[in-house]
Amino acid sequence: MIVEQSKQIISEVNKAFIGRNDIVEKVLMTIYAGGHVLLEDCPGVGKTTLAVAFSHALGLSNKRIQFTPDTLPSDITGFTVFNRETNHFEYCEGAANCQLLLADEINRTSPKTQSALLEVMEEHTITVDGETHALPAPFICIATQNPLGSAGTQPLPQSQIDRFMVSLSIGYPTLENQMKIINAQRYNNPLQEIRAVTSAQNLLEVQNYLTSVRMTDGVLAYAIRLCEETRSHPLVELGISPRGVAALVKMARASAVLRERNYVVPEDVQNVFLDVCAHRLALRPQARVEGVTAQQVLQEIMRKIKPDQTEV
Repeated sequence: MIVEQSKQIISEVNKAFIGRNDIVEKVLMTIYAGGHVLLEDCPGVGKTTLAVAFSHALGLSNKRIQFTPDTLPSDITGFTVFNRETNHFEYCEGAANCQLLLADEINRTSPKTQSALLEVMEEHTITVDGETHALPAPFICIATQNPLGSAGTQPLPQSQIDRFMVSLSIGYPTLENQMKIINAQRYNNPLQEIRAVTSAQNLLEVQNYLTSVRMTDGVLAYAIRLCEETRSHPLVELGISPRGVAALVKMARASAVLRERNYVVPEDVQNVFLDVCAHRLALRPQARVEGVTAQQVLQEIMRKIKPDQTEV
């Protein structure tokens, strides 16, 4: 059932987002794992289209906020206002009061506004004037940012980057896929043709099912060893946190489910290791001087750390 539902979701998203099924699968895996997605790439490659396509296909209540330098924290969290008729303060909802939040160009706003998402992303609640409001379940944040053109941008703090389960880069499409994209947009907007093929209740059931996917102690130890190695690597200033380890385990379970298995194998961990961990690493200046990237560090660690076949 889950595999068939996943195929339907991917098929609907592909009506508007063409050519990168691997990216679509990983976004869906992140949603199944109950995490948040950071899409980081140059302008015009379909980051926002991908996020909007998922909002349509999943059948979730969704809101979109375009981050700008003058965006305020209250635009995200909402605010209280005094009602003269009732003589009481009333809470007015912000953009985050939904099931799927599209945070477009999240690095275009101030750190003060970015920090308004910290509680929202981790605890799925909003606290305004001392009163806590629970968000509808499931809650998913899909954020986009452009890594190039730093004028007017504010880098995300490490605490917020760590709250994104994965960071994905789409890249430029091939010639054939560009032709398909242009032809698909010839007469209408493909986003308008996407229909909802699931619901919030179905997604919650999938998220609950993921907790029952079996992972042996050997595979779990393998995932932890990979993350621990980043903490002692000579080129890494800040390694993978325990939250990062938990995200890796959840994504590995989601990977197993999409491959029609109810158990996790080391290949599931390897398939998502870079997507889950690369954006969490803070490299030392020496790495930048040598031209070493976070992806290269993680690939080196995967070559060094092998799963214990006797335990798996």
